[in-house]
Amino acid sequence: MSTLTQNDIAIATRAAENFTRLYYSTYDSPTRIDDLPNFYRPNSALTWNGRPFEGVEGVRELVSGIPTSKHEVQSFDCHPIPGSQPPSLLVTASGTVIHGKGPAGNPAKTPRGVVDGHPRVFSQTFVLAPDPNAPPTKSGEVAKYYITADAFRFVG
Repeated sequence: MSTLTQNDIAIATRAAENFTRLYYSTYDSPTRIDDLPNFYRPNSALTWNGRPFEGVEGVRELVSGIPTSKHEVQSFDCHPIPGSQPPSLLVTASGTVIHGKGPAGNPAKTPRGVVDGHPRVFSQTFVLAPDPNAPPTKSGEVAKYYITADAFRFVG
């Protein structure tokens, strides 16, 4: 088992910052059905509120079946997983998400208890693996990663 250095942790933190920014802006974009699957590979595993999906096509199926979204990430954390160079990463993110057009987009007769269009708290955990097909990185540069496992859950 290899030991992580301060440099490994700094690079992993930058990679997680870049990843969370890119992932959620892509998820919330009008082109998400085409672009979000690029973060995954055919063998990637995704669990969305207890529902399993597999690979690129599974991600496309999930995203095609839910309304547009707006995520607000309030916190994230990253832990490098020793064993490879660059290391795989465990990334957790939490915040709120609104699906649809927001509360103002709901019809006037929408019952009070309906959550569509209202902010919901979420937690999402990713395992990111270095992408062996990406061009090599220079010392101190953030590695390119793909999602090997993803678990999303509404908290409230």
